[in-house]
Amino acid sequence: MADGYTIKHRDEFETMEGSGESTWRLARKALGTSDFGFNLVEIGPGGQIPEHNEEESGQVELFIVLEGEAVMRLEGEEHAAPAGTFASIEPPASRTILNRSDAPVTALLIGVHPAGDYSAPGWA
Repeated sequence: MADGYTIKHRDEFETMEGSGESTWRLARKALGTSDFGFNLVEIGPGGQIPEHNEEESGQVELFIVLEGEAVMRLEGEEHAAPAGTFASIEPPASRTILNRSDAPVTALLIGVHPAGDYSAPGWA
């Protein structure tokens, strides 16, 4: 960090292969942010991120589709999510992003703990 900021291109982020044809770009880790979580996920055609909730962590998540044609499944209900779609998701709600298209999907996932006591997972 220089003079109170860090700037990097997403190609400089460490990557981690995930399940469901997804690659995680560890943005929070690369930028050294400790107050909230955020990562890019690139989902290949036919892939998806793991369906989960954040009851244990208590985090509110914001999913933003940056590129591609995704589908968000929230609480079992599917929603078309083309690039430019934002979803704010409370901790107990189940969630996933699916890619049913023939092209990659890129999404930004942001997690914030309402009480301000964010704790990064070990992998990110």
